[in-house]
Amino acid sequence: MNPTTPGSTPVTRSLDEKGVSYRFFRHPDKVRTLEQAARERGQRPEQVVRTIVFRLSEGEFVLVLIAGPGQISWAALREYLGVSRMSMASEEEILSITGYPIGAVSPIGLHKPVRTLVDRSLLRENELSIGSGIRHTTVILKREDLMRAMGEVEIGNFSEKSRDS
Repeated sequence: MNPTTPGSTPVTRSLDEKGVSYRFFRHPDKVRTLEQAARERGQRPEQVVRTIVFRLSEGEFVLVLIAGPGQISWAALREYLGVSRMSMASEEEILSITGYPIGAVSPIGLHKPVRTLVDRSLLRENELSIGSGIRHTTVILKREDLMRAMGEVEIGNFSEKSRDS
């Protein structure tokens, strides 16, 4: 167990099992904005990873990881996935698929394996923070440690900004 972890979540247990270094951070109060979260963590908003769950069809989902302020390009995502329709997963679907509530979703320690896409915007940062599985807490780690912990992922241009650059 990582000595800085005040508790155990599926995320921290998975990272511990894989020997991945991280820092567990608990916000002093509720997190209301991306900017607040980044500031309290000593980060920039671009270092905060948002994990968004999309529903492609009945029982088929995909996770998309994007830098905090980035906006998903639905057109780029549909083109990459080869689908004409998709939607954001519901709160119930997110909990069922990932095991995590909205606001704490992580690509690590999932209930079930889920296809994971990583926007190139995340590759620009050396340190990132991801959902820990518990609201108002996070796991801070090096980009290469996150990539190693996630295993097989697909990297592409899924945000408006990365699509323009």
